[in-house]
Amino acid sequence: MPNIVCVGAQWGDEGKGKIIDVLAKKADYIVRYQGGNNAGHTIVVGKKKFILHLIPSGILHPQKKCVIGNGVVINPEALFTEIDFLKKNNISIKGRLFISDRAHVIFPFHPLIDSLREDKIKNKAKIGTTKRGIGPCYSDKMMRFGIRVCDLIDEGSLSEKLDYLLKEKNKIIKHIYKAKAFDFKEVFKQYCDYARRIKPYVSNTAFLLNKEIDKKKSVLFEGAQGTLLDIDHGTYPYVTSSNATVGGAITGTGIGPTKIDQVIGVVKAYTTRVGEGPMPTEFPPDLMKQIRIKGDEFGATTGRPRRCGWFDAVVVRHAAVINGLTSLAVTKLDVLDEMKTIRICTGYRYKKMVIKDFPSNTNIFSHVMPVYEEHQGWMENTKDITSIKKLPPNAKKYLKRISQLVDVPLSIISVGSKRSQIIIL
Repeated sequence: MPNIVCVGAQWGDEGKGKIIDVLAKKADYIVRYQGGNNAGHTIVVGKKKFILHLIPSGILHPQKKCVIGNGVVINPEALFTEIDFLKKNNISIKGRLFISDRAHVIFPFHPLIDSLREDKIKNKAKIGTTKRGIGPCYSDKMMRFGIRVCDLIDEGSLSEKLDYLLKEKNKIIKHIYKAKAFDFKEVFKQYCDYARRIKPYVSNTAFLLNKEIDKKKSVLFEGAQGTLLDIDHGTYPYVTSSNATVGGAITGTGIGPTKIDQVIGVVKAYTTRVGEGPMPTEFPPDLMKQIRIKGDEFGATTGRPRRCGWFDAVVVRHAAVINGLTSLAVTKLDVLDEMKTIRICTGYRYKKMVIKDFPSNTNIFSHVMPVYEEHQGWMENTKDITSIKKLPPNAKKYLKRISQLVDVPLSIISVGSKRSQIIIL
């Protein structure tokens, strides 16, 4: 199998977990390259649902090796909760999980500051953060005083860096937010315990992956969130704090771009978004409720209801260009099975202009009106179909039109949450 990056081409929650699970069968290594436990990938195996936030989805396949790359920010408590959950479900991770020594570590003051800051902001300026401390941890990384996994497992380094960092954070917590400060001894002891648990998994993962690729091993890169939540290319400031695009796979793992063979963009057959920010194709309340229930559109990490809307080809075209997509994986086609008429947004109307390209100015994007074309629905159950030839004619026309508008060929179609509910082209 080639080296593939699997990236979200909308606002996240596109169903990447299932697509990764399908592709992992033929990969040797599955690598998570950015984000933290603010992401949630859901995989259904038999009657069991697995929701993973940090450990790559490929861990559910025996013998596959998984890597948490340097671009990820790691909350040790969340990591060990996941490890313990997998062990309870008889999934062995011994010798199969590798954690970058360069990944940054989330401390208790990160989610607290995240929450205090979001709660203090007035409604119109809220970002819709998950309050998991992801942004504050990345901020420390960029300010060059973050604490990495290699520091965590070095007690002397941890003590020195944590002492400095905690003094600064306590000033912010006490004097700006009027909240209770953290005790150094308590935090240090807790993280020394984490260090002992995490140490067996720690590795120079960039060296490991490059060496394995040189041996012709295949690597599958697993992104979190989606292109429109990318810190550089998304609907800023309503974005995440990392590069959720293909560039994040390179910087977040230490793999050069010449070693990437394919980039698969994952999209839903409609559009969803969690949190604040503009979304031109958002459904009216009644249709929103209908699709939300049928598609189980509630956040895997926060449980928040997702906003739902028609497929936005402008957004996905933008993602196709930014990521250099080689193919599309379309998920949740079955959710549209009962729709008599289905719309696709092909452009935006802004004042007297029609915009075909995704606008960088969020104020403009907040005021555009979608330009739609209408398609007849298929009104048939697609959940048990495993061949594109057997899809209803209108479903095939809809998929073909999406591919045309985005100018990217289709490679995978998902028609349900189970592993077997998949069409490989």
